[in-house]
Amino acid sequence: MSFRTVVITRQSKISYKNRFMLVKNESEEKLIHLSEIDTIIVDSINVSISAYLLKELSDNKINVIFCDDKHNPFGELSYYYSRHNSSKKINKQIAWKQKDKDELWKKIVINKITNQSLLLNKIHSDNYNLLLSYVDEVKTGDKTNREGHAAKVYFNSLYGMEFTRHDADQINAALNYGYSVLLSTMNKEVKINGYLTQLGIHHKNEFNQFNLSCDLMEPFRVIIDNFVYYNKSRKFDTEYKYDLVNLLNSYFNYSGKKYILKDIIKMFVKNTLESIENEDKYEGFIFYEG
Repeated sequence: MSFRTVVITRQSKISYKNRFMLVKNESEEKLIHLSEIDTIIVDSINVSISAYLLKELSDNKINVIFCDDKHNPFGELSYYYSRHNSSKKINKQIAWKQKDKDELWKKIVINKITNQSLLLNKIHSDNYNLLLSYVDEVKTGDKTNREGHAAKVYFNSLYGMEFTRHDADQINAALNYGYSVLLSTMNKEVKINGYLTQLGIHHKNEFNQFNLSCDLMEPFRVIIDNFVYYNKSRKFDTEYKYDLVNLLNSYFNYSGKKYILKDIIKMFVKNTLESIENEDKYEGFIFYEG
């Protein structure tokens, strides 16, 4: 079972050797068996990767996230769909009825705002009850944009009235990094289940390759928000990034049991996509730390 997240931060050459990933830099060589790896983050532009290794990483459904010269994630290795019935799944996805997508989006938004209210309650913010009132006001398809109204109250409650998501500061850098790791994990599960990441339930940006994954990750953003809130005085450095990535191995509650986050996302994606055809199947993620 894959469980390791490998972060490459130094100038290195990475290649394949007998079911192992071989990492060479100026001071050492390290072998890591592919079966142990869940995600690789290439956090340096001075890394060379062999084509054969990329092929093996793709075959083994290992996430690979690439960072730019400012150490921000900018892309990932995307493999072709391997499910034998992916064409059938994609045809069903294309045929999803708008009313069913709108109903599912309502559930996701309620789930997201509920989690935001739980975090505000945790930090003793008076706006906890305001967000709960927004939950009761969410309409099918969130036509009154309760999600947007809640977001403004939520982020100002967490990080101050002057905070905006457009600022180029350490808090936003940490949030963006954490969200990118979540998004990549969602992308992996969407593709494993045989669906297109481009065709969303609510998100429809023609320039966004991951509309569906963006929809599905919404209830989980609170995990990143919670971590960044309690670490907002820390420098956003390599150690901080490691800690954000390792949230994927942290325990949370789902469906009455404790699982690591990666496994919860796996179950959530499968259950949620199936719920479009079976409305009773949706089981949201409620933010309680394990």
